[in-house]
Amino acid sequence: MTTVAILGAGNMGSSLLGGLIANQYPPQKIFITDPDTDKLQMLQQKFHVQITNDNKTAIQTADVIILAVKPQIMTTVTAEIAALVQQKKPLIISVAAGIRESGLQTMLGKNLPIVRCMPNTPALIGCGATALFANNVVTPEQHRLAESILRAVGIVVWLDNEELLDAVTALSGCGPAYFFLIMESMQNAAISLGLPSDIARLLTLQTAYGAARMALDSEYSTAQLARHVASPGGSTERALHVLEEGNIRELFLNALTSAKNRAEELANTTQE
Repeated sequence: MTTVAILGAGNMGSSLLGGLIANQYPPQKIFITDPDTDKLQMLQQKFHVQITNDNKTAIQTADVIILAVKPQIMTTVTAEIAALVQQKKPLIISVAAGIRESGLQTMLGKNLPIVRCMPNTPALIGCGATALFANNVVTPEQHRLAESILRAVGIVVWLDNEELLDAVTALSGCGPAYFFLIMESMQNAAISLGLPSDIARLLTLQTAYGAARMALDSEYSTAQLARHVASPGGSTERALHVLEEGNIRELFLNALTSAKNRAEELANTTQE
């Protein structure tokens, strides 16, 4: 069985750990590291995995190293482990936003199998959406292994072009915040129309959940599903007309384009 070392016990590192354990991955085959000893001890009590504050100890026997540390400390962490990584050539999976594959090669050395991925925060509850990109050193077996690890916290898709990860950042990476804003706006509008706040909240959240479930399970496109709800001359059609008049489509295009451009800026800054 493959040994996995997770460097970083923050939200994403802990989520991946929990997902692996939920999928019956042997806890004795997982190491997780973090400077916070209390956090590590809590994870050990909960999941019975191997813990250490020492990254080099964690990767000694690792076949897979998951870099789940903050981008701003990636240089420090990779400098600490680079020599050992070059000796062993494990699969590197990076969940750090904005650090390109070429930057990881510079930090860790050349000819390493690297998978970059962009998960999103619903991974914390096993409902994540993750896009992955593999360099040409990654073997088919490592490709399947990376996919199985990220599937532990949600759905995964593969990209052939690393640059598309910036578009993924704008869509699914930032996307939960867009939906939270929409839900907040709908809830506040319902309160303005006289509904109690607790009822407005519950109906808003359940409607969002139900709509997402219908879209996932349906053979119809989201546009077709909207037409199914909007009877000619009815309330839904009138509401949709107001949103269209407000250029909601253009607004979202501008928002996602702005987020993508910012992701590119941050990545280029990190590379410098």
